[in-house]
Amino acid sequence: MINTGTGGFFLAPLKDQAFYVIMTEISLRRSPVESLAQLPLPLLEWFRDNARSLPWRAEPTPYHVWLSEIMLQQTRVAAVLPYYQRFLAECPDIADLAALPEDRLMKLWQGLGYYSRARNLQKAARLIMEQHAGLFPSDYASIRALPGVGDYTAGAICSIAFGKPVPAVDGNVLRVVARLTGDSGDITTLQMKRQVTQAVASVIPLHATGAFTQALMELGATVCLPNGAPLCERCPVQNLCAARLQNRVDQLPVKAPKKTRRVEELTVWLILFQQKVALRRRPAKGLLAGLWEFPNEPADRSPLSGWNIPPQAEEIVGHAKHIFTHIEWHMTLHQVETAEEELPSGWVWATWDELSHRYAIPNAFDRAVGFLNKKLNNEVE
Repeated sequence: MINTGTGGFFLAPLKDQAFYVIMTEISLRRSPVESLAQLPLPLLEWFRDNARSLPWRAEPTPYHVWLSEIMLQQTRVAAVLPYYQRFLAECPDIADLAALPEDRLMKLWQGLGYYSRARNLQKAARLIMEQHAGLFPSDYASIRALPGVGDYTAGAICSIAFGKPVPAVDGNVLRVVARLTGDSGDITTLQMKRQVTQAVASVIPLHATGAFTQALMELGATVCLPNGAPLCERCPVQNLCAARLQNRVDQLPVKAPKKTRRVEELTVWLILFQQKVALRRRPAKGLLAGLWEFPNEPADRSPLSGWNIPPQAEEIVGHAKHIFTHIEWHMTLHQVETAEEELPSGWVWATWDELSHRYAIPNAFDRAVGFLNKKLNNEVE
């Protein structure tokens, strides 16, 4: 770090990027406002030395940043890494994504959940091909207008890929800022989000926008943790943190309690015929729209006769639970052996190989897939 003599500082680069120029004065005052004003320099120095090596950081093109940010919504970094690599191997650019068959798109996304994200990715890719000649738009308004892109994702792309001073405020940033400033506002409210967005915008270093955006995310993900005690002893800005100085770390941020999830009791039917299992496609709209599933109905129904599937043998083979944002499924798995090959319209018989490589099955049915792995795959071998 070299003092330029003008109140600014050169910060050693990440890898071989150009030096970051940070125009900010270092103040000893510790009011909430001043805490943020003093944030950039120590945060960027810490990030330079502690940033995780992630593939989208190695090549922060607009496509890579966009894809990674969409995948990371509601999903841990460790879980995203293999999906990101596989997705790029099959869709290395926007044109490939736009042309990908939907069933293949869903199969690539299988296990990440929130499948509307994948559909919106493809909608946005097609829009970019049609309206932007295949080039990712560089202005905030055009990026924000893409399907599935909100304020946070647009800000991340603008700051990381295009070097523009646009805030990217997600749950990590809301938590970090609430603790730094000692703000007791409810971070789930739009008012609090706007307030934090304005505050972050006021301190973004103009020549280190991408690094600053990622550093804030990194601090929230690895030090100022969402669950459990934050690792304050590792924090580069612990001396600026109002929550720590006031001994309120365990009280901040403030979040309104989540609504109680509705519980649905379901019977999942694993209908087997000659080493194949029956699948049906879910409706085009709603929860898990358009994905393939094992037939299931509310637990108080016995639909086999209505499906015209006479069972030769039937038994309960397991139980499972899956939690969505607003719904909780409690599932009982019924194995049904049948000699009747005909299925209701739109259903298909799937071999284990097809189940593994062709049909996208939501991870809500992981327990059923695990059972079928033993039942179909091992028996064939």
